[in-house]
Amino acid sequence: MHLSAAGHSIEPVLAPSAYGVLREALAEERCLIFDGGTASGVARIPAAALALHRRYVRAGCDVVTTDTRGLLSTAPAGGRHPRWLELARRSVRLARQAVAAERREGEVAIAFSIDAEVDRADGAETIRLLGRALAPEPPDLLVVEGLSVIGPTLHATVEALLGIGLPVWLSFRRCRHGLCGVYGQHWGGPEGDAFGRAVRRFEELGVGAVLLGCIPPDHVDGMLSHLRDFTDLPLGVHPNVGYRTSEGWHVDADDGPDQFARMAVRWRDEGAQLIGGCCGVGPDQIGAARAALAGKPRGALRPGGGPHELGGARAAPAEPWVDAAGRSLYPLPFPDLVTQGDVFAPSQGSFLIWRHLFREHIGRGGRCLDVGCGTGLQAIQLALNGAEQVDAIDLDPDATEATRMNAFRNGVVDRVSATAVDLFAWRPEARYDVIVASLFQTPVDPAGSHPHQPPDFWGRSAVDHVIRLLPQALADDGVAYVLQISLLSQERTAELVRRRGLQARVVDFAFLPITDGFRQSAEQVALVERMSDAHHLEVCGDGVLVGYLLEIVHSR
Repeated sequence: MHLSAAGHSIEPVLAPSAYGVLREALAEERCLIFDGGTASGVARIPAAALALHRRYVRAGCDVVTTDTRGLLSTAPAGGRHPRWLELARRSVRLARQAVAAERREGEVAIAFSIDAEVDRADGAETIRLLGRALAPEPPDLLVVEGLSVIGPTLHATVEALLGIGLPVWLSFRRCRHGLCGVYGQHWGGPEGDAFGRAVRRFEELGVGAVLLGCIPPDHVDGMLSHLRDFTDLPLGVHPNVGYRTSEGWHVDADDGPDQFARMAVRWRDEGAQLIGGCCGVGPDQIGAARAALAGKPRGALRPGGGPHELGGARAAPAEPWVDAAGRSLYPLPFPDLVTQGDVFAPSQGSFLIWRHLFREHIGRGGRCLDVGCGTGLQAIQLALNGAEQVDAIDLDPDATEATRMNAFRNGVVDRVSATAVDLFAWRPEARYDVIVASLFQTPVDPAGSHPHQPPDFWGRSAVDHVIRLLPQALADDGVAYVLQISLLSQERTAELVRRRGLQARVVDFAFLPITDGFRQSAEQVALVERMSDAHHLEVCGDGVLVGYLLEIVHSR
């Protein structure tokens, strides 16, 4: 006999003999087979409901569920269906007729399915009415499906359901990551042992079994072995297979009966005592699982990992994400940077250059130059890629100081030098294998002023000057990577590159936001766009620039 928290007897007094068959099977360590998806509204179409139940019974189910999810809480105009009590009684009769038609009376139990929305303010009254409606022709048990949050009212709701006098099973949308949606989306962070302790409390209340359902199959793995540390209740799974489309629920060919049977064997190996399905799982999958599980003993497989992994489950460690060279991509090995003074943090354009340097391993074994180094992002990555020496220059002394400091933070200070110079007065004293340049590129009205740069009508003075220096600064087989935004004329760049005996191509591009600096020069930007092929994009009413990464080499 089980006792409620208030000390009242809640021994199932209405349960017909079929539930006793289930208990005997569990005591003998046999696996019980649930049916698959039934929540399609066929309870309103008796012939369809009867045919579906019969197919599940023929497939070898030990438990069939009524098509009543949502009946207690939804209706065309909101609230409960106006005939919900009548439909509840009829759903049980239809399931019993299906069992009788297949001559399996007393062998197959009828589970009345209740949606998780019964756990609400008026739930107690709904449950009281349900008990009265089912009393003349009761099902063998009640199963509450789709439970997620274990709120303050759930224990009272469970006690009220047990008070009807029928066994109660609970099904939760939980996986090793915590709360889990139909498509595997996670609604909260890992819960550690909280869910296991809650299941232990439900066992104390008198619940007959706990299942994991309404989630994708791969999210089931690892949970049964975790819960077994907290409870002796029968545990089971009935996941979804497939996904919803505008034309209804869709199941891929790869999720057919054979695949479902293989998954069922895996769940049994982990200790499942009840196995079935939800949306996307039909009689064919259930029949295949029944055959594959015949005589198979319950296992106690515990997936590898420690007890404090996500959700408390012992999941095998994930394969690391790496690039073709075996470098870690998660977490991404981005340089450790700080800034100081008025030195700008890396921009989206800086990230574009960095990604190319990182991805292509640029700089290995060479002498490199970073023009407009800022915080030193590119100089540091070139050194991390294996450059023998990297010279960095910037007009702002704070920038060169930040570069030296960041080179130290990333362990490459012995190969990175940084010097504060005026680019327009600077002349290269060496020839470089790699040159990178990410420079100020904002059109500025000569009649106005700008706090950081001299007036620059076209916004390209610094870029043009770097291109002019490349014939002397680049080694014969050297390559330069220069960022050019779409507010600079492509025609002008192509002409200047050609005249200097160079050739250029775009190796990557990115979309850049229009910053406050560009907005302050809006009139000049508009003038430049009218007078040249410079441009920006309008995307849903917002301006967007395109940043092009140019690879420039000597003409061959």
